[in-house]
Amino acid sequence: MMTRKFTSSRFILMLHISLPWKFSGSFPMNYNSLQDVPFDSNSDKPRNVNRRKNNPSFLSLCFPFAVAALIVSLLVAFFSLQYYLPKAAIYSNQYFCNTYGLNGRPYNSSSIGHPKYLPDGRIQYAITVVSDLDHDSKFDGKKNTWRSFLKHGNLYFHPDLLTAQVEWNYDENIVLYSQLSSGGRAMELSDLAVFDGHLLTVDDRTGIIYKINNFESMIPWVFLNDGPGNTTKGFKAEWMTVKNEHLYVGGLGKEWTTTQGLFQNYHPMWIKVINLNGEVIHVDWTENYKKLRNVIGIKFPESAQWSDVHKKWFFLPRRASNNTYSEDTDEHQGTNFLLIADENFENIEVKNIGSVGDGSRGFSAFQFLPGSDDQFIIALKSEEHNGKAVASYLSFFRLHDGHFLLEEQKFDGPYKFEDLITNITINWSSPLLYSHFI
Repeated sequence: MMTRKFTSSRFILMLHISLPWKFSGSFPMNYNSLQDVPFDSNSDKPRNVNRRKNNPSFLSLCFPFAVAALIVSLLVAFFSLQYYLPKAAIYSNQYFCNTYGLNGRPYNSSSIGHPKYLPDGRIQYAITVVSDLDHDSKFDGKKNTWRSFLKHGNLYFHPDLLTAQVEWNYDENIVLYSQLSSGGRAMELSDLAVFDGHLLTVDDRTGIIYKINNFESMIPWVFLNDGPGNTTKGFKAEWMTVKNEHLYVGGLGKEWTTTQGLFQNYHPMWIKVINLNGEVIHVDWTENYKKLRNVIGIKFPESAQWSDVHKKWFFLPRRASNNTYSEDTDEHQGTNFLLIADENFENIEVKNIGSVGDGSRGFSAFQFLPGSDDQFIIALKSEEHNGKAVASYLSFFRLHDGHFLLEEQKFDGPYKFEDLITNITINWSSPLLYSHFI
């Protein structure tokens, strides 16, 4: 290396000699070889020569160039890494995920259950709802365990008479448990979805997506971290839907603020796109959410679905306000808006579904009725006072005119149900974990 940098052997010798002197600029003199050193005519001692002044060292001359070369080398290495390393999975508009399993298996688009056609012309759909108990999710019967209640029922719909009724199985209720928590909280489940043949739910406290295994156990599948995916905090997921064989998971759809409304970050305005292998892409939806907000002053789109029939996005926001966020008034900002946006959020339509009332009730989840060409919607509303769940309600209405077949039918018990799925067949003879609501 040294011979490539310095071609003169004399310079090489000078370099090695000067190293112990820490590049001082002067070199030790060898008095055994003074043939090149001038002598004073009046003395037998060598003439005093100021080598530092008259002959600056080679290293002192080259040092700035060496530093510059090092900086250039580091910059080249940095930009080479930027170019050749895989890009982070962060996209604004276009994103791609593998639609095949690791072993080449295609996406499983089959449904878990099927409706029953009754002799009287009615169609029977199985309905499943899951609770979000917030702080009350902690289970005192076992250490480090959290729970959520699952309720099963049937919806009977007569498409010709446009009538509907719901019957809930109040005798048998399922309790789902998990020991994975964040900050001492867990199992605050926000939505249900069927994806790749599995029934999934998501915990808005830990950011974990679970597979519900035969209603007996919760199998952690994917962890979603907040915002652009570079944080350790779990994503506060509020809704899930399936589009183009990918699972879309969204959050609050507003800026994260303090309880007084002071801005913190845009993390809740990102969404997650997941393929059947569990690979996650973090997508910035800030502009899409702002377009929805500009229409009606939306703040909390806690329920959303993609319709393959209409090729549009549907949102039933829980709350809407034109004022700065305040934890004190937030519980009374319920809304009755239905927002419909095209795939690129260029055209947004607004419908009013029912009445707002006193604003204490807000949409928390909805699903299109299977087999209805996405013309009928089943929706959940929840009600809270002073941070505590008061009640939940189920509604069933027609899309094009908002006509209710069932309007805010109240559930028994002070529980907040935020997860809804239809057309799920349950084998009630299997050894499930049953428990009455306590």
